[in-house]
Amino acid sequence: MGNNDVIVSLDIGTSKVRVIIGEMNNGSLNIIGVGTADSLGMKKGAIIDIDQTVQSIRQAVDHAERMVGITIEDVFVGISGNHIELETSHGVVAVSSEDREIGDVDIDRVIQAAKVIPLPPDREIIDVVPKQFMVDGLSSIHDPRGMIGVRLEVEATIITGAKTIIHNLIRTIEKAGLKIAGFILTPLATSQVALSKDEMNLGVALIDMGEGVTTISVYEQGGLTKLSVLPIGGEYITNDISIGLRTQFDVAEKVKMKFGVASIEEASEEEKFKVTRIGSNVEKEFNQKDIAFIIEPRIREMFQLVLQEIYRMGYTNELPGGYVLTGGVVAMNGILSVAQEEFHSSVRISMPDYIGVRDPSYTSGVGLILYAAKRYKKASNQMKQAVSTTPSKQSARKSKGLSSFERVKNWFSEFI
Repeated sequence: MGNNDVIVSLDIGTSKVRVIIGEMNNGSLNIIGVGTADSLGMKKGAIIDIDQTVQSIRQAVDHAERMVGITIEDVFVGISGNHIELETSHGVVAVSSEDREIGDVDIDRVIQAAKVIPLPPDREIIDVVPKQFMVDGLSSIHDPRGMIGVRLEVEATIITGAKTIIHNLIRTIEKAGLKIAGFILTPLATSQVALSKDEMNLGVALIDMGEGVTTISVYEQGGLTKLSVLPIGGEYITNDISIGLRTQFDVAEKVKMKFGVASIEEASEEEKFKVTRIGSNVEKEFNQKDIAFIIEPRIREMFQLVLQEIYRMGYTNELPGGYVLTGGVVAMNGILSVAQEEFHSSVRISMPDYIGVRDPSYTSGVGLILYAAKRYKKASNQMKQAVSTTPSKQSARKSKGLSSFERVKNWFSEFI
């Protein structure tokens, strides 16, 4: 990446759409703009209404643009969901240069070789993540550029997704007036913010608890090894509050955000509030401990389901790196102590350490920027065009005549 490169991320969640504008300056990230909007047309992390989702994206984009005074054109988009699958692949090529020095072209070729796997017609390759390179049998190489060798190999994880979901996402973003600089698997992006290298090497579970789904990703030996998505999230808690207090869902959501505590022990009887009950114009008074009695059992159940899924994934022994929590749900007070009791292991909460986004709900969006800056050598050239202040630049880019899908396909082929 060059100096002062602008990268824009788009994180479409079940409850919120978040657009974050980041500026990379000599390897350091500055967050210069943030836009959020209520996420309409989404359920359990999937698009169920394209037009409503388009409206939400436009609102978030407009918010971010007004903050910075620029026009957003290209975005890096997070993609996740239970349609994502991981496959291990192996690629082998002969080093092409006469002096046998391995360069970018050779890495491109070996990545392309790893992509040659049998795929059902309804699936598409989203990303290729190298685990290690091998040069003439020497393994555990992370970057073989500049090395001398005859045979270059790569062990990689191929990330695939359902074509229908990918194409609907492309169409939604295109209708919102944006172009896709690239798709990035959201858990990989989130790990850039949430996890340390030591944790990823030892073995750690990253648990991203959103409004509609909870994503579990396990990292070992420095890379993503397992991924699972559970259809549980913060909306279950809101629904429980709505039923328990006999009030409307949107009122229950506001109560959860303002007064919600995950631990009964940490709740206060002095913190009181009133809500209008369904079928009555009379307000009833409750205190924080009242809703803690509703929230804590649901939170414990969610953590138990997460543990069951991790065991099902094959991790019956304790992960040395423990558990890292992120996502909007974990911003709730008292959740850490409950998680420590349920997991019986080391647990911590992660959030971005940047001004304006110090909240677990922004972890994925900030991670998308860091991942794009770190992993793609051509991100700089692409994202120099991500913002435009003159109509001539915008019209010149549109004259290329490529659809969003073609642009994304070309971007995939440039992966390094």
